[in-house]
Amino acid sequence: MKIVICASIYFTYEIKELSDKLIALGHETRIPYTSKKIIDGELTLGEYKKEKELRGDASFRKIKEDLIKRYYEFIKTDDAIVVLNLDKNNIKNYIGGNVFLEIGFAHVLNKPIYLYNDIPEMIYTDEIKAMRPIVIYQDLSKIN
Repeated sequence: MKIVICASIYFTYEIKELSDKLIALGHETRIPYTSKKIIDGELTLGEYKKEKELRGDASFRKIKEDLIKRYYEFIKTDDAIVVLNLDKNNIKNYIGGNVFLEIGFAHVLNKPIYLYNDIPEMIYTDEIKAMRPIVIYQDLSKIN
């Protein structure tokens, strides 16, 4: 199965670990563009955070690389998404704005949506529930 991993860039090293596990199970994966740059040594997570802090947000990268449309195309052509929702900003199982969009893309495209952990309690919890993701509770064998 071709799987797009959706997660906060702050989880880059966990994204790599998840990707490696999925590949070992016979899946193909795509990871966020900026995470790939960090993993490939073209950028550090520290540099990314510093850039974001200096500019006030991360929109510059999203615009420069057209990341929202790029990820939509990945989701459109691949089989499913796995949302790596870990704790961030004092929110258990955090799902940020971009990942929420990606869940929406997958839902509209009738792609399976797998959540690594349970649905978070956030402002858009009801909308996440309405898209009926499959919570796998970190059990990758539930992806099929």
